[in-house]
Amino acid sequence: MADKPWDGRFAEKTDRSVEDFTASIDVDRRLYAYDIEGSVAHCRMLARTGIITDEEASELIQGLGRIRREIEHGDFEFDPGLEDIHMHIETRLVQEVGKVAQKLHTARSRNDQVAVDIRLYLREEILHIIADLAALRRVMVDLAKIHIDTVLPGYTHLQRAQPVLLAHHFMAYYEMLTRDGERFRDARRRVDVMPLGSAALAGTTYPIDRDYTAELLDFSEVSANSLDAVADRDFAIECVSAAAISMMHLSRCSEELILWSSAEFGFIDLPDAFATGSSIMPQKKNPDVPELVRGKTGRVYGDLMALLSMMKALPLAYNRDMQEDKEPIFDALDTLSSCLRIYTKMLPRMRVNTEKMMAAGSSGYLNATDLADYLVNKGMAFREAHNCAGRAVGHAFAKGKELHETDLDELRGFSNLIQEDVYDALQTRQTIDRRTSAGGTATANVRKAIEIAEKTLDGEVQT
Repeated sequence: MADKPWDGRFAEKTDRSVEDFTASIDVDRRLYAYDIEGSVAHCRMLARTGIITDEEASELIQGLGRIRREIEHGDFEFDPGLEDIHMHIETRLVQEVGKVAQKLHTARSRNDQVAVDIRLYLREEILHIIADLAALRRVMVDLAKIHIDTVLPGYTHLQRAQPVLLAHHFMAYYEMLTRDGERFRDARRRVDVMPLGSAALAGTTYPIDRDYTAELLDFSEVSANSLDAVADRDFAIECVSAAAISMMHLSRCSEELILWSSAEFGFIDLPDAFATGSSIMPQKKNPDVPELVRGKTGRVYGDLMALLSMMKALPLAYNRDMQEDKEPIFDALDTLSSCLRIYTKMLPRMRVNTEKMMAAGSSGYLNATDLADYLVNKGMAFREAHNCAGRAVGHAFAKGKELHETDLDELRGFSNLIQEDVYDALQTRQTIDRRTSAGGTATANVRKAIEIAEKTLDGEVQT
């Protein structure tokens, strides 16, 4: 069994079953680069403040560099008896440079060490997520440009409601994904706080320079309270919450893709390369990618609940419960990233059945509200117009006709205000392009939204 840093206090060696139970190395080993980065900065700070010599710092930093290369090349030996990535690197450093390695842990604890590792990981990973979101947002805008003339029935309660442009529909997801990116950017500000130097919970007696460490690690600020710095994971919970919200948006998109690709809708055809078949039914083409994205959403929700539940009753400061933070953090962000990337590859290859969509968007009395609006513009109060249009729909339904197929004399039976020009008002393209209110589905509005989105995305790339 490996020696432990706390062996001096204990009369017995740790039981092997306890070592196996408490080990986190299988999960936190992926933090190795951040752990070494934090250790190098801590080492430079110790030398700058005279706590160790420049020669000792140089030896330690070189040793840490060799260990990093060992891990990256797959030559590093991991041992569950050493629990976590911190102890693995520290133990290997002793083997590499000798007793001077034992000075590296001066003025810090594994409590602030793991806190800085997670923050370094999240700070970098958030940028990857934001980039993934931007790539998918770009796809939504490109699809909107392609389908600027494609009409889709808009739904409420999954019942046909009013016609909209498919481009408008894609731009709705662009807006959702944009807010997702904003949430991650905002969360990153709270991640970008340097906890190192808080030690176990109370700070340290050594004359450390936390601002210098923060400068080396490019943190925007230093944590203000040593207890808080090691005891909370709200910054991580916020990131996973943002991931859960983004997955919710992807799940809603998935549900629509699944419905639209069904024979009952027939609005789209997913690319063969992103679908699978049946082991027994030769004709099947299953939308497995959207289904898995929809299913993985629950997984990320679970990650969020795991973190919230883990933290909900912990007294200050650090508790071993918090070892369980990393797996849900990693899983949530890995899952979101994989879903964003698969959709970015799949959606541009999706085929849209524009004729089927147009037929659906032009039937089912989706222009009933436009009949009411027509009457309002002729001077009728909206509630009266709504009732009039409703009776006209009932009449047309009984006759097996659409409103725009109903004879003028029949329509005039519901109001003398109805004239020949009513048929212009009931045309599908007119019903769309008259909706010019800010954010509406009018073609001119959507073109403008696409233009603004392209400029926004181009600006994000430049910054």
